[in-house]
Amino acid sequence: MRLKGKTALVTGGSRGIGAACSVLFATQGAKVAICDVLEKEAQKVIATIDQLGGDAFYIELDVSNENHWKDAIDTIINRYSTIDVLVNNAGIAALGNVEETTTQSWNEIMAVNATGVFLGTRSVIPVMRDSGKGSIINISSTAGLVGSTLYTAYHASKGAVRLLTKATAIQYAKENIRVNSVHPGPVISEMSNHLLGPKGNRTKRLSQVPLGRFGNPEEIAQGVLYLASDESSFVTGSELIIDGGFTAQ
Repeated sequence: MRLKGKTALVTGGSRGIGAACSVLFATQGAKVAICDVLEKEAQKVIATIDQLGGDAFYIELDVSNENHWKDAIDTIINRYSTIDVLVNNAGIAALGNVEETTTQSWNEIMAVNATGVFLGTRSVIPVMRDSGKGSIINISSTAGLVGSTLYTAYHASKGAVRLLTKATAIQYAKENIRVNSVHPGPVISEMSNHLLGPKGNRTKRLSQVPLGRFGNPEEIAQGVLYLASDESSFVTGSELIIDGGFTAQ
């Protein structure tokens, strides 16, 4: 098992990529704290993990709330003693070019997608320092690498995640805390269904993927698993792009 003996915290773990990571981690021996605001959906993921013989539990966590982070970390430490892996996956999105993006929408997206990653990273570093190592995986997006006409605040937030990852990786490398970002392309999930928009836009996006199809959450989770495991012990500050060739063009 590639994560045997490790404890992982997965934000946004109730659906999509987060759920896929939670299940895969558990099947690879990790104890998993599924942190989300969607308890009903999270309990379904936990039921799946239970059926597979894994160990997981739910914590209510609004990633933009500093006090929630403190409570979540304390709860996990009380239960599992340490945190070896943090997956900053929780995210939200909204359509709109610069003029169409309201200040409220901008602030909400940045609070979850960027500030949430910052708070999670800052909260877990002391725990990883005590353990002498750790792996932080930040789920960015191809939207953090290239622009488009549709998702102003989402692009900005995911770009922030990309460079926060690199800054953190450099700052904590000497403490053996590795930090990497994952950049999924179009993936079939609850959030991406909203991002892909109407059928015409969906058809256009599909035509831009060289492999000729959208990805699925399980394919992204496999990349996250690599970064969470000791197999990637010499990898930090890197970008893992899983996009069917979209950004290679």
